[in-house]
Amino acid sequence: MKALVTGGAGFIGANLADRLLKKGDEVWVFDNLSRRGTEWNLKWLKGNKKLKFVKGDTRNYDELKKLFKANRDFDAVFHLAAQVAVTTSVTDPREDFEINAMGSFNVLEAIRETKSNPAILYSSTNKVYGGMTDIKIVEKKGRYAYKDLPKGISEDRILDFHSPYGCSKGTADQYMIDYSRIYGLRTVVFRQSCIYGYRQFGIEDQGWVAWFTIATMLDKALSIYGDGKQVRDVLFIEDLLDGYEAAIKNIDKIKGQAFNVGGGSKNTMSLLELIAFLEKFFGKKIPLKFSDWRPGDQPVFVCDISKAKKAFGWEPKITPEKGVEMLYEWVKDNKGLFKDL
Repeated sequence: MKALVTGGAGFIGANLADRLLKKGDEVWVFDNLSRRGTEWNLKWLKGNKKLKFVKGDTRNYDELKKLFKANRDFDAVFHLAAQVAVTTSVTDPREDFEINAMGSFNVLEAIRETKSNPAILYSSTNKVYGGMTDIKIVEKKGRYAYKDLPKGISEDRILDFHSPYGCSKGTADQYMIDYSRIYGLRTVVFRQSCIYGYRQFGIEDQGWVAWFTIATMLDKALSIYGDGKQVRDVLFIEDLLDGYEAAIKNIDKIKGQAFNVGGGSKNTMSLLELIAFLEKFFGKKIPLKFSDWRPGDQPVFVCDISKAKKAFGWEPKITPEKGVEMLYEWVKDNKGLFKDL
């Protein structure tokens, strides 16, 4: 397979590119290397001679059009390039829009205008469902849970873009679906929930599982915004990549659709439960500082992943405790990557 990964030097992109390269695929990475950790990830990937790297920005339509004009034979395009933090989108909504909405539109247009026909997978977000303040929340055993949704939020949930980030990602999400309907592009949308794993350079504002792990190793103070009982369905990177592969194999069956892709109801974790895992792995007590809830922070988000299982046979295999342990081992073995934090 010949594949393009936009944002291919980022956390998910680098793991995806590495997996494809190890399978013998020809992989093109398109990345502007603006995010922390991308230079290290690219250096790691360049050990494989089948990697082709193009430094570029999805906001530049001419760069994209040139790339697709020269490579009409891409079998798959994984569009992962993005601005990824809600807090950053609030601070600079224009840049957030230009990267997430316009950048995604540029990718679609470049493919459409150069008459390419790859499978296109877009990495969207659960934030397209908004705050969901109408859903009843209860506390059970020191963690929050949905009162009436044991499987979590399904794709039937009304879209309610909340925050500039939700708006920009949601815009791209809907363009991907409509470009399949109107122009016949073979697109599929993954509405992803809390992905974590190797090569994730998490920060306090984004990538909380990785950030807690890295900060604990560095003996940095940890801040909990809220009471720590917030629950998310978490998905280890290898499980996500299994989903990517399954979706691409079934693209003609599932094109034009969106799927919730996360840990699901069987793989949930609260902030305090993550702290307990890390205290076990590091063998020390982690001091915590509690602050006010962040605006729009959901007490619970768990996605119903049954549609993905039914459509292309995918479900997670790695438990939260096992996944956190594997992330811990990777962080411990790569201390040098975090020395400047």
